[in-house]
Amino acid sequence: MLPVEPRFGREDFLVSPSNEAAWDMFERWPNWPGRMLLLLGPTGSGKSHLAAIWAQRAGARVLSAADLTGADLGNADLAALAASGPLLLEDADRLQGLEAELFHLINLVREREGALALTARNWPDSWGLTTKDLLSRLRLAPAIEIGEPDDALVRAVLVKLFIDRQLVVDTSVVEYLALRIERSLAAARAIVQILDREALAHARPVTRPMAAEVLRRMDDGE
Repeated sequence: MLPVEPRFGREDFLVSPSNEAAWDMFERWPNWPGRMLLLLGPTGSGKSHLAAIWAQRAGARVLSAADLTGADLGNADLAALAASGPLLLEDADRLQGLEAELFHLINLVREREGALALTARNWPDSWGLTTKDLLSRLRLAPAIEIGEPDDALVRAVLVKLFIDRQLVVDTSVVEYLALRIERSLAAARAIVQILDREALAHARPVTRPMAAEVLRRMDDGE
């Protein structure tokens, strides 16, 4: 069975009360309140999906903390980045040792009237920053939070993931899973993938007893 990769298209993003405000803000592009925007939310909340939709729409270059950490970024490299068009910087709160570079990049984007979107798990005050001017810039930037998926979103995501894998599942299975899995989109993807494997291995449909057994094994660390 070939793995089903997560899809990050616009049509794959499900809007709910937990992410509606963030969705509306990104829909307003390019009419943002500033040249920089922070998208904040816990792991598994869908912020990378929303940011990817914006990056495609804006033609933004996508960078991650891992891309920049350890890279030899001189002023010329940062200037080239800032001049390359809109930028999306994922996991900005994990940029260990790159405070000076991030501060310089923010200033260059502002000077060139570019656009910079940053994703992070928490507000800048919790990033452990020691550069006061950088922290001040980030505090002043418009920020939007995306919350943990609510019950309705978890159910909708489970249904969509089952459909994507062409699995016919009773609504009682979806309800059962939605109440018991970790409230994150990553957890929903993981349980559907496991149930897909289980159904294929035993040539049986996905049922509530199967879901219960899989969750039990997961809880036991099997």
